[in-house]
Amino acid sequence: MKTIQIKAQDFFDLLKLQDVSMWDIFAQMIDGEEKEIIFLDDKEEVLFNYTLPSTLEKMQADKEIFVKEFSEKLKSQN
Repeated sequence: MKTIQIKAQDFFDLLKLQDVSMWDIFAQMIDGEEKEIIFLDDKEEVLFNYTLPSTLEKMQADKEIFVKEFSEKLKSQN
């Protein structure tokens, strides 16, 4: 499995500038092989990681799970 390291702050700043979602970027990266995407902070420490699946269908399922979990987390903070 290929590993890709991304500086989180730069990545999310770029997404805002280009008005695109991370899922759109992830979809462009799908090539039939799983990839481990590691998000790093400014100190090169791991913030979180995501295993990009080999198919768009699997990524869409991941997206649905993420949206549900993120929504629940936001509700619990309010």
